[in-house]
Amino acid sequence: MRYLTVLIILFFSTQLSHAQINELGFFVGGSNFIGDVGATDYIAPKQLAFGGLYKWNRSPRHAYRLSLIYTELEGIDQDSDDPGRQIRAYEFNSSIIELSAGMEFTFFDFDLHEGKNVSTPYLYTGISIAKHDNFFFNSAGEIIDENTSSYAYGIPMALGFKTALSSGFIIAFEVGARYTFSDELDGSVPDAQESRPNNSFGNLNNNDWYTFTGITLTYTFGRNPCFCPE
Repeated sequence: MRYLTVLIILFFSTQLSHAQINELGFFVGGSNFIGDVGATDYIAPKQLAFGGLYKWNRSPRHAYRLSLIYTELEGIDQDSDDPGRQIRAYEFNSSIIELSAGMEFTFFDFDLHEGKNVSTPYLYTGISIAKHDNFFFNSAGEIIDENTSSYAYGIPMALGFKTALSSGFIIAFEVGARYTFSDELDGSVPDAQESRPNNSFGNLNNNDWYTFTGITLTYTFGRNPCFCPE
């Protein structure tokens, strides 16, 4: 039993020593909003989105991931196919900064040190939190800034494809949607602390979404990148 325990400890120690690969880089692309104001196109990047990300490749099939992204969410009723929204003619522009953490799963093994070019599709999910300003529309359709901010928690869901440019750089194209547990990003539901029920509108049963579409470029570093044997 003691011998088996030692073997298990040695096995996991070896795996961890071969797992010291890190990726550090940036994301740049566009964002679009899906809610009670503006168009409801799911992939229609309009505003610049950019930020940084870090990954720790725990195995050739999954990695822990952390990102911080800034963008401005925009909603313009005139861009909608809904005649009711076009007549209403509301519009807003609000900046957010999002922190997201989770796990990235690759469809195929992604090992940079196999001696060949490697590429794979991947999925990413986890949790996110976005800081946004609070505002609402008055009866004249004008935006009233509440001079406060809130945090919208959400679930990121992204699909991408990445490839190694070299043993040191990885580029990826990614489309990611964020489902939030908030309906306050577009001013359709004023901050609950402000109690303005007459200024609420839209479908109160549907929360807000936003998407990021763009590319990431990361630099790899660390001991024994991608699990190559010593």
